[in-house]
Amino acid sequence: MLPFGIDLKSATPRQISAAVSTTRRNFLRMAAGMGLGATVFGPGDARAATVRRGRKAVVVTFGGGARDDETFSEDGQENIPHLLNELAPQSTFFSQVVNKGILGHYVATASLATGVYETFNNFAAVSPDNPTVFEYFRKGLNRPATDAWVIAPSNGFNRIGESGRRGFGPGLGAGVILPKRLLAAALSKGSHAEYDHLLRDNYETPLYAPSLQGHEFELDQIASVLKLSVSEFTRHAQTLTSPDELSVFVAKQLMSQLAPSLLWITLHDIDIAHSGAFSLYIDGIRRSDRLCAEIWSAIQSEPEYKDRTTLFILPDFGRDSDMDSGGNGFQHHRTGDPLSRTTWMLALGSGAKEKTVVDRPVESVDLVPTVGAVLGFDARFSQGKPIPEVA
Repeated sequence: MLPFGIDLKSATPRQISAAVSTTRRNFLRMAAGMGLGATVFGPGDARAATVRRGRKAVVVTFGGGARDDETFSEDGQENIPHLLNELAPQSTFFSQVVNKGILGHYVATASLATGVYETFNNFAAVSPDNPTVFEYFRKGLNRPATDAWVIAPSNGFNRIGESGRRGFGPGLGAGVILPKRLLAAALSKGSHAEYDHLLRDNYETPLYAPSLQGHEFELDQIASVLKLSVSEFTRHAQTLTSPDELSVFVAKQLMSQLAPSLLWITLHDIDIAHSGAFSLYIDGIRRSDRLCAEIWSAIQSEPEYKDRTTLFILPDFGRDSDMDSGGNGFQHHRTGDPLSRTTWMLALGSGAKEKTVVDRPVESVDLVPTVGAVLGFDARFSQGKPIPEVA
C-alpha cells in the first residue's frame, strides 16, 4: 500500500505519482521546513527567452536514481544530509517530475538533454536524434565551443554533446569530457590494476563495454584546457575513491579555468545498485549527496558563478519498487512502473525561490526549455515547456 490508502495494483499512474509527490512534500515540510509554493502562474510569469547576460546554468543528473525509501523518507534521510539540510532549504523543490520515456541511462540522459523522449537503443553508440540543449545554447546565442561542456560517466555517453539533427549537430555541440577515458589514456603504458574500480564503464550489463582506450593527443588537449598536467590528473585520480569523485574534480577544474556558462555533469555511482549490493548502493547515494553539496559550494566560491548561476539537480529516473513482483527492488529499473518514473528536481540559485515545494506534475523533458528560459535561448523542437517557477 502507498500512503493515503492507495493500492499500488489498482491505482492509476497519475494517482501513484500524486501520492508520491504529496509524501515528498509532507516529508520536506516536516524535515526541512519548506512550504508549498504557488502552483498557478500567470502568463507574465513565464518569461520570454531573451539574452540573459552573465547568467549560467549547471545541471547535475543521477544515473539511476535513488528511491524515496533510501532518500526522501524518514528512514532514508540519514543518507542525504546535504540535500535535505543544506540544498533543499535554498531551493525550489519539484516533487513530481515524471519521465515518460525509455528507462535506460544513456537514452534517458539524452532525453533530458534534448527535451524530447528519444527512442534509440540505449546501448547504441549514436548521437541523439534531436537538438541538444548545448546546440540550442551555442547556436541561439552565438556562443563559442568553450562555453558548453559535458562531463559524462562512461564511454557510452561520448556522443551526448551533439545531435544528428540537420542544421545543428557537428560543430555546434558541447565539449564532452570522459574522465575514465582520460585516465585510461594516462595509464596506457602501465598497469591499470589499482584503477579497475574507476575504469569500469557500465554497471548495468557486461554485454556493453566500449573500449576505454584513450588517445595521448586527446589527453594532452584536455589537460591543456584544464591547466592540469597528465601527472597531476593521474595523481588526483589515485586519491579519489570513485568515478563520480573524478568527474566532480574535473568539473571544478573546468569551472575555475574556463567558467563555461552551461555545464552538465552526470553522476553514475548510484547505478552500482545493479550489482545487487545494497551497501554499495547506499554508499553511492551518500557520495552523490556530498558531491552535489561540493558542486554548489564551488559555484558559491567561484566569482564567475556566484549569484548568477542556476543549479538543477535531478535523477534521470527511479528504481523498481519492493512492492512490484515484476521488478528487482533497488537493484534495477525494469518495470517502468509509476514509482520508477516519478522523480524530483531541485532548482537553486539565480531565479529560484528558497524553501518552496511545487507539487504540480512536470515532465523531465521540461528541463531543456527551462534552461533556455534561464539562459535566453529558444528550445523550439523540445516536447517540454518552460517551468515558470524558475526563470
